[in-house]
Amino acid sequence: MSITTCVFDAYGTIFDVNSAARRAAERPEQNALTHVWPRLAADWRMKQLQYTWLRAITGHHTDFWQVTKDGLDWAMEAQGIEDPILRETLLALYWELEAFPEVPQMLSDLKDRGMTCAILSNGSPDMLEGVVEFAGIQGLLDSVISVESVGIFKPSAKVYDLVPETLGCAANEVLFVSSNGWDIAGASAYGFKTVWVNRVGEPIDRLFANPHHVLSDLTTLAELI
Repeated sequence: MSITTCVFDAYGTIFDVNSAARRAAERPEQNALTHVWPRLAADWRMKQLQYTWLRAITGHHTDFWQVTKDGLDWAMEAQGIEDPILRETLLALYWELEAFPEVPQMLSDLKDRGMTCAILSNGSPDMLEGVVEFAGIQGLLDSVISVESVGIFKPSAKVYDLVPETLGCAANEVLFVSSNGWDIAGASAYGFKTVWVNRVGEPIDRLFANPHHVLSDLTTLAELI
């Protein structure tokens, strides 16, 4: 069966999760971030992901906004930063994450080929609405699907179930695209065709399933289909 549907992870795949810390560091009043923002951003993302996995395993679900705040608090303490104003600035910027430069054209190319395009994300519905609107890509997406309707984070199969249930497609009609190797493993095992967007040249994760394709960014995704 041919591919009819392209489903994207949001954070790190469509939206640059480092852009909040980078943009905050560019502000004159935040000189303290000039040299530490890359480490802060990396720690923030690491803890955000770890907390989703641990909550999924233990059944202690909360929404992604709480996980995002908890991860930032850990990252700021790790850098020895205690600044409530900076914290609020960083959290506000997370609602305005920049889309990677190639994203609008890539989505437009997929729509020109008749593809159904959607996001499947750990993000809370209001968070996803915010970043999609900020990026101006609402008209290029047929659906934005959040895990909140099932109350567990990826890579639970309950999350991937949302794609055929919401979009009315078979699993083998779906091309799932993510920058997260663990997400790709989950989606491949579920039955989706997968594309790992390996922007930083990491090794493939040693997990139970591999990506079907690997790209360095999303520029040529439509050509792959």
